[in-house]
Amino acid sequence: MRPLAPLAAYLVLIGCAVGPNYERPAANVPAAYRDAGSGDAMIASAQSLGNARWWDLFDDPVLQQLIRVALQQNYDARIAAARVLQAQAQLTITRANQFPLVSAGAQGFSQRNPRISTTIPAYEANAGEVDLSVVWNLDFWGRYRRETEAARANVLASEWGRRAVYASVVSDVAAAYFTLRELDAALEIARNTLASRQRSLQLTNVLAQNGSASTLDLRQSEQLVYTAAETVPDLERQVAQQENLLSNLLGDNPGAIARGRPLTEQPDPPTVPAGLPSELLERRADIRQAEDQLIAANAAIGVAKAALFPSIALTGTGGFESYALNNLFTNSARLWNVAGTLTQPVFAAGSLRAGLRLAEAQQQQMLLTYQQTIKTAFQQVSDALVAYRKNREYRAQQEALTAAAADTDRLSRLLYEQGGASYLQVLSSETNYFAAQLNLSQAQLNERLALVQLYNALGGGWQEEGAAAPH
Repeated sequence: MRPLAPLAAYLVLIGCAVGPNYERPAANVPAAYRDAGSGDAMIASAQSLGNARWWDLFDDPVLQQLIRVALQQNYDARIAAARVLQAQAQLTITRANQFPLVSAGAQGFSQRNPRISTTIPAYEANAGEVDLSVVWNLDFWGRYRRETEAARANVLASEWGRRAVYASVVSDVAAAYFTLRELDAALEIARNTLASRQRSLQLTNVLAQNGSASTLDLRQSEQLVYTAAETVPDLERQVAQQENLLSNLLGDNPGAIARGRPLTEQPDPPTVPAGLPSELLERRADIRQAEDQLIAANAAIGVAKAALFPSIALTGTGGFESYALNNLFTNSARLWNVAGTLTQPVFAAGSLRAGLRLAEAQQQQMLLTYQQTIKTAFQQVSDALVAYRKNREYRAQQEALTAAAADTDRLSRLLYEQGGASYLQVLSSETNYFAAQLNLSQAQLNERLALVQLYNALGGGWQEEGAAAPH
């Protein structure tokens, strides 16, 4: 084997890896996001909301703990982590094909045959063998190197896929938690309104008994009570179902969920910069995953091309063999054999060429998927930017509307008590005020959900506490 070892090493070194080398495709990246705004809150700069760590953005200890539990227990996150382990193991298996396969063996036997005839006397034989075998498929055309390149890219793709799932879990838990806090606020509004209307009904009932209010006023007051009363159980249902949803995200059975800060006390970031669009290609986990999948598909073309060329293999065995065990490891008991083979495909009914066309078509599909992922990412960022900006404007207008409705309700009650207005006006103003309060609560939630959506669209949320990003 010694004379052939330098030759094998030389053949490997001069061998080429057929197939195209990967080059990142050019991407049509806009200079700025649409609807990024012109104020300081949404300027296009090197800073981006997507760079923020989720535990800094969501500054609510209870929410932070829920996210930590979800990242550990959520089934989608655990499945994604298992995929990473599978890809790592597959890389080790694939990379091993580049190296010789070495195996050792030993055998021994003892045999005695009786005398069969005068010509075949009785005899006894003892033999032993110890050998070391080597099989090396030379990677002259780079087939195994391309397979390793593809497997390594698949590892990175699975890792970025895991981080994309983590980002989704973070945004899903945050959105579900904010929705739960909004339902809590709406339920509190409904209960407070119901208690207030029940007191008003008692007063109207007394006035009706004394002849100061009509039966119509009494019925209208009852209508207000029933309207608020029917809202309470419906909101209680939604609260319980939202808790069940959060429990599922946490990987738990349905149960109660801890509460932290009310929705109105959740801190807002002082600015919401969108950042440079070109940086989105490096920060979004799904874009990085799509690119690594493209790299793997590109390397698969080289694997398919290498199958068209001859395969070269070296085999060798060396050891000791002797019919006398006490002489097994002597110089005269040495054995060895060396062989080399070259195999060229001659006829495969077009399957090898079809395999190459298949690999090229799969690479084209991954290229289009990569480009589509980039376009979808830019759309999602633009949608999230306009949603956040317009929801902020809507919430501000809803606050003004609610304040006006509250003052109208107060004045209509004063006028009614002084006989300057009918109870119909009280009914209308109370109904409008109750609806305005609920709408304001929903507007506050929509603004918060738009922030979560923007954070996710900008590629934030996959950062892990104490971990570095993959390269």
